[in-house]
Amino acid sequence: MILFLAGTSDARELAILLKKEGFPLIATVVTESAANRLTDEGINIRVGRLNEEKMFEFSKKNGVTAIVDASHPFAEEAHKTAKSVAEQLKIPYIRYEREQSKLEQDSIIYVSTYEEAAELAAKKKGVVMLTTGSKTLEIFAKKLLPLNDVRVICRMLPRIDNMQKCEQLGFPQKNIVAMQGPFTKELNTALFKHFGVTLMITKESGKVGAVDEKVEAAKELGIETIVITRPNIQFGNEFHKMEEVVEFLKIQRNEGVL
Repeated sequence: MILFLAGTSDARELAILLKKEGFPLIATVVTESAANRLTDEGINIRVGRLNEEKMFEFSKKNGVTAIVDASHPFAEEAHKTAKSVAEQLKIPYIRYEREQSKLEQDSIIYVSTYEEAAELAAKKKGVVMLTTGSKTLEIFAKKLLPLNDVRVICRMLPRIDNMQKCEQLGFPQKNIVAMQGPFTKELNTALFKHFGVTLMITKESGKVGAVDEKVEAAKELGIETIVITRPNIQFGNEFHKMEEVVEFLKIQRNEGVL
């Protein structure tokens, strides 16, 4: 049995591919919407976050013989947890890491942490559009909301918990864009123009994460962009193509590991 950490659109594709190849798997997802997309394909799922203890027990109970980590590139805690559990159980850990985007250097500033991005945005001031999700919203709220010369626009998934978080942190309703992507370059352009954005903050989530469309739209409008780089993690068995994951697992299966 393969424990499959899912949650992104390309992870769903990989899960379907593994199922077609005859690999038994159970996928873990955080949201019900992600679960529905997998159950529609006949894939067994578990909804909810798993800490290390819970993932260890869940893996033992379900006879997991390999862990495929196809979670988001910035799900650092999930990566570390899955890798640690695999090591404890002495089973293969396989990381599917979507390829990075090749972004133009003009008007792009790279930083390694959310805190750095918030500090830099505070210095640049103006209208800042956050496209980094809700998980780290507190970092930006604490640094930017008290400033009179900064307006922060939050773009995130239209979930109730996200809206409640925005309200608790003090974001005005008029500064919230609740939409589900991926967003086209044209839609990004329209949103940037509508709010008069002068600075855009994003994560290097890869082409599948529609980073290119955001950056291209910002570049054409002369908007500066801060890009938060991916966590630097040594995964071990790391693959950037789905076919490579399948081939690796086939070898493991032929050798009796799975």
